[in-house]
Parts: sequence; structure tokens; C-alpha cells
Amino acid sequence: MTELRNVEADLSRFRLRVLVASIVVLLAFGLLIARLVYLQVVRHEDLDAQAEGNRTAIVPIVPNRGLILDRNGIVLATNYSAYTLEITPSRVRDLDATIDELSQIVDIHPRDKRRFRKLMEESKSFESLPIRTRLTDAEVARFAAQRYRFPGVDIKARLFRNYPWGELASHVVGYIGRINRAEKERIEEVDEAGNYRGTEYIGKLGVEQAFEEQLHGTTGVEQVETSAGGRAVRKLHSTPPTPGNTVVLSVDIKLQKLVEDLFGDRRGALVALDPRTGEVLAFVSKPTFDPNLFVDGIDSESWQMLNESIEKPLLNRALRGTYPPGSTYKPFMALAALQTGKRSATTVINDSGSWNFGGHVFRSHGDHGLGPVDMHQSIVKSSNVYYYTLANEMGVDLMHDFMKPLGFGQITGIDIQGELRGVLPSQEWKRNAYKRPEQKKWYAGETISLGIGQGYNTFTMLQLAQATAIVANNGIKHRPRLVIATQDAASGARSPVAPPEPQDLGYKPEHVAVIRKALVGVTQEGTSARVFAGAGYLSGGKTGTAQAVTIGQKDKYNASKLEEHQRDHALYMAFAPAEAPTIALAVVVENAGFGAAHAAPIARRVFDYWLLSQYPSEEDLAAVQKGLAAAPLGKPRQAAEVSWPPAGQPAPSTPVTSP
Repeated sequence: MTELRNVEADLSRFRLRVLVASIVVLLAFGLLIARLVYLQVVRHEDLDAQAEGNRTAIVPIVPNRGLILDRNGIVLATNYSAYTLEITPSRVRDLDATIDELSQIVDIHPRDKRRFRKLMEESKSFESLPIRTRLTDAEVARFAAQRYRFPGVDIKARLFRNYPWGELASHVVGYIGRINRAEKERIEEVDEAGNYRGTEYIGKLGVEQAFEEQLHGTTGVEQVETSAGGRAVRKLHSTPPTPGNTVVLSVDIKLQKLVEDLFGDRRGALVALDPRTGEVLAFVSKPTFDPNLFVDGIDSESWQMLNESIEKPLLNRALRGTYPPGSTYKPFMALAALQTGKRSATTVINDSGSWNFGGHVFRSHGDHGLGPVDMHQSIVKSSNVYYYTLANEMGVDLMHDFMKPLGFGQITGIDIQGELRGVLPSQEWKRNAYKRPEQKKWYAGETISLGIGQGYNTFTMLQLAQATAIVANNGIKHRPRLVIATQDAASGARSPVAPPEPQDLGYKPEHVAVIRKALVGVTQEGTSARVFAGAGYLSGGKTGTAQAVTIGQKDKYNASKLEEHQRDHALYMAFAPAEAPTIALAVVVENAGFGAAHAAPIARRVFDYWLLSQYPSEEDLAAVQKGLAAAPLGKPRQAAEVSWPPAGQPAPSTPVTSP
């Protein structure tokens, strides 16, 4: 019995164990089934996407940047494809040792190393940075054979921007450079980060910066199947990028080249406009710089040389250089007198050579008087006394209110960024500009020198050119513009950029006629008569000589006693042909002296080119560069006969315009 009870107890325990084990197995299978249902049904879409993501990769396709052309179709900015050797610093253990070893395979110069270090300072460590660009096929092959030795280093095929004419029109065209952190933040703020995936460059200056949206294009995407090692093995789907649009400028690059050559080694600026439309025909700032230096990332040595040069080659003098206008201001003062009724054209003022006001002697023409002068003669002979007295009669605020619509001391609204306002003084301006109470007060004596374009007056050549164009266009004001059209890269269809509506300043035609007639007189019997002798057209213009530093009341100007950067500026404003102007300009040659000797000769050659298709002889070109020419020397060449590309510069390579 005892044995039977033991057997039954054992069987009972066994059955219990089997039951427990069965329940555990059933629970395990239940959990497994539940998990499978959860994974296969509930999370099916999510896991399917993750699996696809592990198998595939989305790669951005950077669009080709749009071209920049001049008004005649000459390419000013283009693209080309080349290989770069790039390092991702975060994936390299010993950066210096790696660069040294790479130098044994690929030529890496000190400039390349300096540029790479500068890029590292501006970028994040996980970004791929170029140590060498534009590798030859032989260099690519040598590195490919040794690639296994260099984790974190790779060869990449990239598009590069190229400015085929180097320094020519560099301030207009501008340049592109690597996107910095501030620009990345700005791109994210305007929700454009997706369109800049894979893009490392952005417009930094000039048209490249102002028309970035047009030039950049739309980034494409490519879905590729990848191996376990992350390498692409098959393309699954792609959306092609849309290339950037071509941007067409109003600038005539041959005229631009001529003007830059005429300046030679001198500093200065020239702006030439079509007064009928506001189109910019030439936009010159000298000295210039080579924008190609910035494309790969400029090295610190080159940057220091440009940034610290006393010549300031990076300064766009046409847009940001401010100068006293000197006597080029007098025609606008005369127009103000007529329009405000302060003085008639027949009013005669005796120019005795100087004028006394408040115990101060305001000099004119070295104390040699011009005698009685009316408005016409005051412009032709450039009387200072006439405009000293006129300024005193008008007062600073009336002058300010008349000159403001002409654009003096105002932002013209030209279609590139960085324009400076300059100073058109008024009593309110002085109260806001100075801190101490005695500085805020406007003194009557300060008004006098404003009449001859001195004192607080400082304007850009763009402003002076626009004001000249307004007079040439009978009081109709056009906003200056550099871009006249864009062209679709795919279809080739060209779309004109609509100009802003012109503004009629309401000048009486008879008043404008008085000023224009006097300006023609300057070129026929006045200060620029020698320069325009024998011209095949009539033009109007006004010379100006503006002080760069203040000369004491009892002192006389003597250039030989001053440092070169302290000498007077030479200026000229002009339009042609006189009867129906198609071009108006303003030019300054810094620290050169008399406007008739240094600025007016440049204007004459610009008009000869634009109106007569004439190009100066080599002899004449050399003389103008030194300020030793009036009327053209030698026999002018026909502009069509002057070779292009310019001597010493190869034609640009075939541009890359589409993928």
C-alpha cells in the first residue's frame, strides 16, 4: 500500500510538472505569436521603411550653377569638373602625419596646407575638406592605388566655379566661397536647407551673391542600393537637379576692360549708365582682385595681402567708396537755384577770386578772379565764388531737400548688395551724427563749402552717375541695374528682368536745358575743351578737383608737399551725345590732381568707344594711364578689330551647363 501511494504521488507530481511545462510552452508560443503579430502587422510599415533604409541611401545631386554673361553673351562666370583630394578630420588619427604621407603621393604645397587649416577653423570636424583641388589623372591613379592606407581620405569629383577673365570686373561679378556657419543658419531660417544638401558653396559678393537664388538651381536626389559596407551597388530611383539660370548683365565687358586698362595702376572708380533705362554699361573699381582665389578657400597669406593692402583692392569703390564731388556738384547746385527760384540764369555774380564770410576767406582759382559771371559762365569757367554765395542764400536744408531726390547721400537701390549711403548733410543729420552739444549745432560757415562739393558732402560714383543721368534724361530718374535678363538652363528661354518704374522729378524743361547747355560749353570752351577737341559728337560734362584732406585757411595747396594718399582727387561727370544722351558717367581718379588732366580723358575714350566704336591706340592708352593725354593720340583702332580674348588670357574652357 505504501508503495502504491508513493507511485500515485510521483504520478501526480509528474502530471503537475507536465501541466506547468505545457503552460510555460503555451505562454512562450503565445508571446512569440503576439510579437510576430506586433512586428508583422502593427509595425509593418515602420520596419519595412527601416529595412529599406538599411538597404538604400538617399544621395543629393548638386545642381550646376548658372552662368553669368555680359550684354553681348561673353561668359564671365562658368563651371568645370575636376577631382579633389579631401580629408574628414574626425576620421583621421594623426592629421599632420597623414598630410605628410599624402605629400609623398600627391603634390601638396604650403598654400594648400594654409588653406586647409583656414577651412578647418571655419568648419566642423566631421565635414570633408579639400587639401588639394584639380588633381591630374596621374595623381588620381597614384592615390587610388594607395587609398587603403588613408582612412578618412578620399577622392571626390566636384564642379568648380571659374572666372575666366581673372581680375576683370571682379567687383561686379563677385565670387563664391564655402558656406560658413552664419550662412548655414540663414539658409535654415528661410527653410532652404533641403535645397543646399550636398552644396558647399554660395555666392559671397556681387552678382554671385545678389542673384544666388537664380544661379543656384534646385538640388536633385538619387536613391541607391548599398552594400553592407555602405558602397552604392545599384541606382533605384533619381530626381534630376534643375541647373541654375544664366544671368545676363547689362555691362559691356569690352568697355569694362578698356576702362580698367585706362586707369592703369591708379586707384578710382567709374560708373557708366544708359540714362534712358538705368542699365549699367561699365562698373569699374580699381584696383581689382582675382575672384578665383576665393573659390577653393583663400589661404591666410593671400587674404592678409588683400585685406591689409593700402591700395584696398577688395573695396568696391564704385559702390562703397565715398568722395567729395568737388566742382562736379556745381551743375546740380545751379539746377537747384533755378527750381527753387533762388537765382535766375541771368543773375550775375562778381568773382573776385575769394569771398569773405564770418571772418573766413573762401578761396577761388588761386585768388585770381573770373570777373562777372552768370549761371552759364559759372559752370563753364567753374566759379567758386558764384556757388559760395548761392550756398549761403539757399542754406543747408534747402540744398539737402533738393539733392535728395537726385540720389545724393541715398541708397540708389542697384541690384547688388553692400551699397554705402555717403553723406548729404543737413541740420538734422548733424544733430544725429555727433554726441557733444557743441558738435550738434550747425554753423553758417559750414554751409559755404557745400556749394562747391566740399565740406561734409561725400558721395559714391554710382550716386553721381545717377544724378548725371537724371539731368541727361530731362529729370526722369531710373534705378541703376546690372542684371537685364535671366535664361532658363533647360529650355534656353530668356526672360527680361522688368525694370522698376521711372520717376519724373518734375524739373522744368527750360531749367534743365540751361544746365545741359552749360555742360556742353564746358567741353567746347571750358575746362575739358582740350580733352574733347576733334570729337565726332557733342557731349556735356564737368570737371572736378576734390580735397582728400583739409587745407588750412592761410595755406595753398601744394601736391609735392603731401603724401600721395593726401592729394586731391580728380573727378568728371558727363553725358553724350548732347542732343539725345545714350550714356552718362561719373569717374574719380584718387589722389591724381586735376579732373581735366586725369578723369576727363578716361571719359573721352569711353564715349569714343560707345558712340564711335573706336578703341585708343597703344600710344594713347599708355599716355592716359599716366595722365599725360588730352585728346586722343595716334590713330584710334576700330573696336571690332581689337582681339578678344584679351592678350595674355586664354579663352575660357567649355562651360559645364547641365548634368
